[in-house]
Amino acid sequence: MLRTNVPADALDAADTVRAYKSLAGVERAFRSLKTVDLDIRPIFHWVSPRVRAHVFLCMLAYHLEWHMRQALAPILFDDHDRAAAEALRPSPVAKARPSPAAKRKAKTKRTDDGLPVHSFRTLLADLATLTRNTVRWANAPAMALLASPTQIQQRAFDLLGVKPQL
Repeated sequence: MLRTNVPADALDAADTVRAYKSLAGVERAFRSLKTVDLDIRPIFHWVSPRVRAHVFLCMLAYHLEWHMRQALAPILFDDHDRAAAEALRPSPVAKARPSPAAKRKAKTKRTDDGLPVHSFRTLLADLATLTRNTVRWANAPAMALLASPTQIQQRAFDLLGVKPQL
């Protein structure tokens, strides 16, 4: 049984269950912030402004990760067609099932456009290989060169709406 103080006209029973179930995603995100994805290690603060700043930075990092995961879902193992998955559920209480698109990605390990599917962590590692080099020949002025992104890197930048610049 779930109980809320939100009026029934603002949040019906099904939406209450969905909101409660979404807490698992928030808990998973905070676990991953501290460990594998962003590797924010424990920091011990004793002064109130520093504690508040640390919590703010953790929330900002979570906010950024959440938005990145939403935008990058088509090339991640994440389910990018949640509406289709939700339509397959007989009730919000029923166990969530992946959408046909997510099952296809998991089975083939490829996106709909043929690129390899990544976890958020492996995609960040792949994006980290894009380099910007400063080159200088003899007495000529230094010149910056940006390596050409791979196909998956370019797709990630396109999904994020980012254009790598020198």
